[in-house]
Amino acid sequence: MKNALGVAVAGAAILLVGAAVAAAKPAAHSATVTTARTGLGRIVADAHGRTLYLFEKDTTGKSACSGTCAVYWPPLLTGGRAVAVKGAKQSLLGSIRRTDGTHQVTYAGHPLYLFSGDTKSGETNGEGLSDFGASWYALKASGTKIDRD
Repeated sequence: MKNALGVAVAGAAILLVGAAVAAAKPAAHSATVTTARTGLGRIVADAHGRTLYLFEKDTTGKSACSGTCAVYWPPLLTGGRAVAVKGAKQSLLGSIRRTDGTHQVTYAGHPLYLFSGDTKSGETNGEGLSDFGASWYALKASGTKIDRD
C-alpha cells in the first residue's frame, strides 16, 4: 500500500513538472493585451478575453512565480514586442526575462499571469486569491489593481 502511494505521488510530481515546462515554452508570436468587460468592470485581458492578473509577491522586473506556481498561474509569454488593442495602453506594456529565458509580458511594470481556474473569457475566479505567498489581482486599463476587499 505504501509503495502504491509513493508511486502515485511520484507520478503526480512528474506530471506537474511536465506541465510547468510546457507552460513555460516560449510563445511563437507577440502577445496581444486588450480589455474586457467583467463583473469587476473593464479589466486587462489576453487576446482571448481571459483575465490577466498581477502577483503582489513580484518585484519590479522579476517574477516570483515559477514551477508549481506557474502551472496554476501561467505567465503571459511573448515571442516579440507585446501589442495593446481595444483600451489597453501600449505605453504600459513591456516585458521581463524569466529565469528560464522566456519573456513575460508586463503591464504598468507588473508581470502578467492567467489563472488556470478561469476556463472562459470574462471569468475572474483568481481575483483576490492568496496563493504561493501573496495575493493575485486583476488590473484596470490604467495599470492599477482591482481590490474588492
